[in-house]
Amino acid sequence: MQSADDSVADIEDGSTVLVSGFGLAGMPVDLVDALIRQGATDLTIVANNAGNGEFGLAALLKAKRVRKVMCSFPRQADSYIFDDLYRSGQIELEVIPQGNLAERMRAAGAGIGAFFSPTAVGTPLAQGKEHRSIEGREYVLEHPIKGDYALIAAHRSDELGNLVYRKTARNFGPVMATAATTTIAQVNEVVKTGLLDPEVIVTPSIYVDRVVRVDSRSYTVQGAR
Repeated sequence: MQSADDSVADIEDGSTVLVSGFGLAGMPVDLVDALIRQGATDLTIVANNAGNGEFGLAALLKAKRVRKVMCSFPRQADSYIFDDLYRSGQIELEVIPQGNLAERMRAAGAGIGAFFSPTAVGTPLAQGKEHRSIEGREYVLEHPIKGDYALIAAHRSDELGNLVYRKTARNFGPVMATAATTTIAQVNEVVKTGLLDPEVIVTPSIYVDRVVRVDSRSYTVQGAR
């Protein structure tokens, strides 16, 4: 195990970082805070949304460390940090339908070169992409999303890095872990190897490079300003 700061020390400027979380559920806040302290900039962030309030991912955006966000839900009541940056031209955005987002990362982890999806056909999100008709239905070609790093949150780990998640906090963690060159997981508890039921392990240790134990934290996010 490492400290949060040590675990992110080698993240370089310009890296693509996959960040788990569905809103704040499963958000690796301690790792993101450590990344802010570390100072890497010009980052591309891949996540479900573009931050909530001023915690976690939103705090990273506020620190002006992010060049581009690739996500499904960039705007919501408490996304005012992203809204201000985007409206002032200080950040780029690529909107990706949520199913395609998950599948593009899963494809990266599975070694799939590209795949055809019907999602986004006939919308601006499909412009410039290869189209193909398969059995009478229109599809567009989607390419994998691979990260240099994945920052994910899990509930429990053993000493090898096998991960167990808690309810909806599981969300994108498993696919992100497979899609990144280096996966860093923050967990609330680390147990001795052999104590986790193999049937409940979701992310095997082969996909996990670093584990950081952190204390549980709770957040109250206010609405739009």
